[in-house]
This record gives sequence, structure tokens and C-alpha cells, in this order.
Amino acid sequence: MGAIRTARERARAELTQEIKNAARRQLGEVGAQQLSLRAVARELGMASSALYRYFPNRDELLTALIIDAYEALGDAAEAADATPPPGDLRARWCTIHHAVRDWARAHPHEYALIYGSPVPGYAAPQTTIAPAGRVPLLLLRLAHRAHTEGALHPAFDGPPLPPTLAGQAAAVADLMDVPLPEPDLTRVMVAWIQLFGTISFELFGQLTGGADPADAFFHHTTDQMADLVGLPH
Repeated sequence: MGAIRTARERARAELTQEIKNAARRQLGEVGAQQLSLRAVARELGMASSALYRYFPNRDELLTALIIDAYEALGDAAEAADATPPPGDLRARWCTIHHAVRDWARAHPHEYALIYGSPVPGYAAPQTTIAPAGRVPLLLLRLAHRAHTEGALHPAFDGPPLPPTLAGQAAAVADLMDVPLPEPDLTRVMVAWIQLFGTISFELFGQLTGGADPADAFFHHTTDQMADLVGLPH
């Protein structure tokens, strides 16, 4: 019975992956808003009723694709982070940034799924939060290490944080379990928003006629954000 169950589980896992692969092809062809379980079933030669046993509705399939995308991006960033010497925090920061950009350029439709326009009627469940936080967590941990070593020296202090923003930063620190002072954490938040904003502008054609190709611009902004956060040279 154990061998039979294992074979069944393997077959289910393989078909689940085929369904998700077909759905990813749909993302490239029609976009997330038009993702259709019926169309996926047709491509795979399945009855719609059979596919519903794997994904009861479109939102369940979207959630699986979103989690997969976040996990793949997190894997790429973590693999890159392991490349420079552990103590070279600035090199690790830059390597993570470039790995995120490389992944986004190699998987533009999956990037658009997680950082593009929201899908009408879809609300991401709690299960997406931890995968979505993997890249920000890497950046926060670099800043935290520099802070604990006395090596975090931001380019400027800026005005005191408004109470609302300070409270939000404290909540993020608690959620991520990274005890950074609120001003330092807020600077990292600015940097990670800058990271994904720059990539989105590049992928969605907003840099055309300006900073295109964007290699030099991306390198420059990555370095500037390291200065903003205060990572050592």
C-alpha cells in the first residue's frame, strides 16, 4: 500500500506541475487577468472537472503560481548572496540586487504576476506573505549585521520619522524578526521599493528613450541605495 500511495502521490505531483506549467504559458499569452482553468484543461487534454480536483478555482491556481514565483526569486537571491565573502556586506547587497534583476528579466511574466498590476477580484492569502518576504529579509539582515557591528553609517540622517511611520517600521521589524532601529529599517524599505521600482520601469518599458539599456543605471541606483542604507565600502 505504501508503494501504491507513493506512486499516486508522484503522479499527482507531476500532473500538478504540468497544470502550473500550462498556466504559466497562459500568463505569457493572455496575462494573469485572463487566466482560465478551462483553457488550461483544454491545453492538457483534461476535463475541467478533473482539473478542479487539483485546483478548485482560478484563485487557488493563481496563489500556487504566485508562491512558486516568490520562492524561485528568493532561491535566486539567496544563491547569489552566498557568492561574495560573508563579511563583504556591500558586495552581498549588490549581488542580491543584480540576481533579482536577472531573475525578473529571465521570467518577465512571473515577475509581472507578483509585482505588476493586481488581478481584479483576487486577494492574496496569508500563505503568500513568507515567500514574498524572502528578498526583503535578506536586505534587512545585511543592514542588521552592519548595525550590530557598528558599521552602518547612512548617507544622511534625515528628519525624525512621523509617529505613524515609526510604528509601521516597528511592525515590520517585528514581523521580519529583525530588530533594526526604525530609521534604519525605513531606509531599507526605501531601498527595496527602489529595487523593484527600477526593475519594473525597465521591464515595462518606462526607461525607453532614457536609461535604456539600463545596466549602468541599475548599477548606479544599487550603489546609491547601499549608501542610503549606510553599508560600508
